[in-house]
Amino acid sequence: MKYCASPWNFTRRLTREVTVGDPARGGVVIGGQHPVVKQSMLTCDTMDTDLCVQQTLELVAVGCQIVRITAPTVKDAANLENIVRALRERGCHVPIVADIHFKPEAALEAVKWVEKVRVNPGNYADKKKFAVKEYTDDEYVAELGRVEEAFAPLVIEARRLGRSLRIGTNHGSLSDRIMNRYGDSPLGMVESALEFARICRKHDFHNFVFSMKSSNPKVMIECYRLLAARLEELGPDWNYPLHLGVTEAGEGEDGRIKSAIGIGALLCDGIGDTIRVSLTEDSPREIAVCNDLLAQIPSLVHNPTNSPLPEAPLVWDPFTFKRRTCAESELEGGLRCGGDQTVRVIVTRETFDHVAPRIAAKADVRPEAIYEDLNLLEIDPRQPIAPDQIPCDTQLVSVRDDVPLPPITAFRLLAIQLQRVGRANPILLKDRLQTTPTPMSPDVALLRAAVNLGALLADGIGDAILVRGEPGHGQSLRLAFNILQAAGCRSFKTDYVACPSCGRTLFNLQTVTARIKGRTVHLKGVKIAIMGCIVNGPGEMADADFGYVGGAPGKINLYIGKKPVRFNIPEDEAVDRLVDLIKENGKWVEPEPAATAVA
Repeated sequence: MKYCASPWNFTRRLTREVTVGDPARGGVVIGGQHPVVKQSMLTCDTMDTDLCVQQTLELVAVGCQIVRITAPTVKDAANLENIVRALRERGCHVPIVADIHFKPEAALEAVKWVEKVRVNPGNYADKKKFAVKEYTDDEYVAELGRVEEAFAPLVIEARRLGRSLRIGTNHGSLSDRIMNRYGDSPLGMVESALEFARICRKHDFHNFVFSMKSSNPKVMIECYRLLAARLEELGPDWNYPLHLGVTEAGEGEDGRIKSAIGIGALLCDGIGDTIRVSLTEDSPREIAVCNDLLAQIPSLVHNPTNSPLPEAPLVWDPFTFKRRTCAESELEGGLRCGGDQTVRVIVTRETFDHVAPRIAAKADVRPEAIYEDLNLLEIDPRQPIAPDQIPCDTQLVSVRDDVPLPPITAFRLLAIQLQRVGRANPILLKDRLQTTPTPMSPDVALLRAAVNLGALLADGIGDAILVRGEPGHGQSLRLAFNILQAAGCRSFKTDYVACPSCGRTLFNLQTVTARIKGRTVHLKGVKIAIMGCIVNGPGEMADADFGYVGGAPGKINLYIGKKPVRFNIPEDEAVDRLVDLIKENGKWVEPEPAATAVA
């Protein structure tokens, strides 16, 4: 199966156009040859009309083109009429999307008032109780009939009113029926979405888009690739647009890196027609990251020679992550890279000289080798590798500086060339290949490094990385480690899965996230999920060690993995109880004074 036109030569995936609202009056067109559309979501209570209008106007002012509002009940959905009317009276015609979970009746109310409705196949007609059941083929077909009975009325009404839909699958909320048939897998996510798409097509409704979100960038990339390949297989009239996003990415640098890896890797392969960067921050900040990220893609895929590269089959499975097999190479100080070793962090001599004197003896973030001191063979991957060009498999290799190719393309070609001659050499990745780059801001340097290195790491390529685009020496070192953590290659600090706020959220996510980080940031290798409600919480926390989830107003439930173990804890006690739970399960260590000061 092919998930994109070419992994070497950038070509945007051609999709049908989906209209959201009236393009002549502020609506947008997703797909076709139109620019990628930027989206975000309100964080306030849907029943607070004035605040919803205010937040929407703030988003539009910074360039948001589609605004999503949660509608958890019929009452909330009915109030969308008031919100939309107030916006139109103020001259704001941005399309509004109702976010629906669990309640088809809320969707049927919302579709009367808004330009688009997002439904989650995992909970629109099915339940999520982590139940185990074997379905016969006849039982499964009967269940699909029940799903159609619940979803078809919305499809029919959306077609009648000229609305659009988003079929939005989430890794954390696959139904028990899908989980029992396909497992917690990208295939399950794709099949869940296609079930709903077939119902749309049965009623001759095509004004919809897909999304395949996960809090794990590698899983998210695999899901979208698999969906794009399946749509290609189904035929040319299945070319529906795709909405991209890494859900529950978190905040700050970590949230931006996770989003850049997942969204950026797909955009560089020509996949994606509309995006949302989900941050546990004020929503307008998401649009700033969208703008910066979209602005980088043309240069990240640009081939300066304008000559197409010869097509070659991939030597890895783009739908299932597996790290490339290679030999181990000796670095300095007894460290090794490649093989089963963790991905190493390399720095330039200049960076080492600046940061080394200030690194504590027990610091986890530290240079592991100096670029200029490496026994490194640098290769132009456009040329076939000669049999005697590489002395042995333990030789560390990289792409030669100033090769006029995008880094993603260049390192993919290097992996192909090594495979062709039967070499299993470890590879040093570079975030850029130009030795005289244009100066850029730290925000842009972060995004470019995360896209270039993260996309390759998600392909399974890379045994060491070098960040040179970030001019700050300490920042470039930290950025390298943070990219490895976000890509799931190393765990040197606490990992947080934190959802962006919305009208369903039962506590202040930004405040609570800061409090939890203040107590737990020193716990290396522990993953904590901070979820505002139970819609995606239990599922997205499946690979987290511990979860902090809003269960009711002022009440918190605590989880171990996806299993709730403490219920209805008063919010002012919940962070302490979370720490107690971590201690009870042997994951707690006391912070060292220096670590506390840094945090």
